[in-house]
Amino acid sequence: MTKQKVLVSKAPAEAPRRLEVAAERVEETPFEAVASICSVLVVGLFILTFLVQNFVIPSGSMENTLLVGDHLVVDRITLAPPAKWIEPLVHYREPRRGDIIVFIKPVTSPGDPVDADGKPEYLFLVKRLVAVPGDHLHLRNGIVIINGVAQAQPYAQPTTPDNFSEFLDEFPAVPPGEVPGSTESWDVAFPTYIQNGDLVVPPGMYFMMGDNRHNSLDSRYWGFVPRANIVGRPLFNYWSFRSPESEYEQTGLGHRIAWMGHVALHFFTDTRWKRTFRRTR
Repeated sequence: MTKQKVLVSKAPAEAPRRLEVAAERVEETPFEAVASICSVLVVGLFILTFLVQNFVIPSGSMENTLLVGDHLVVDRITLAPPAKWIEPLVHYREPRRGDIIVFIKPVTSPGDPVDADGKPEYLFLVKRLVAVPGDHLHLRNGIVIINGVAQAQPYAQPTTPDNFSEFLDEFPAVPPGEVPGSTESWDVAFPTYIQNGDLVVPPGMYFMMGDNRHNSLDSRYWGFVPRANIVGRPLFNYWSFRSPESEYEQTGLGHRIAWMGHVALHFFTDTRWKRTFRRTR
């Protein structure tokens, strides 16, 4: 009995000391707290800078796959040029036909944005990759034909008698220099890529088109996209808000503040909830 009482009486006396020791071990100093916050910020910055990036869709060239006001998370790793030091840890692959690609526009066109010094700014575009290096491409009545095989593209806007355009739907039958919106450099280089009525994609280059085929300024107007210009591929749509196409052409602090107020007032009614977290394909 005496031993039992001793054992029972020691437990309450030791428990507080154990709790005090545990509390001392998890308590952070101000320096450690700041270090933890900085670590989180560094990791977050690394992810946003090198792994993923967010983009907003400003135009209707990819409708109905992507809508104006869609906000996308873009994977910057999978299609990046492989780095040997991290290659065992990361899945790399080359761009494929049918991929939706975010890239830097390879040429400038009239109306493209410029900086304060009048120099062209980097312009990020999103289109669908239609042809890869070595492909022979032509369109017949809007149907994409690669290496003699018609491609099934259910996501693309169909060609009808009402929207038919010889330049767009019979490409490359009509030289780009004969249509507004094309670039002079593409018009000059264009004949060198034509073989037996096909456009041949050269090494290291890719041919892009918007899904909204009759409302898309794409490779048909300004040419190929170099491999180095490819930024990544969209993963999913994390937020979609109904927006006019002209909204993303506006500049000025006053307009931005007014738009932020509009978003706050109409967040619940104008958010396309069914598109939230929808995978991009």
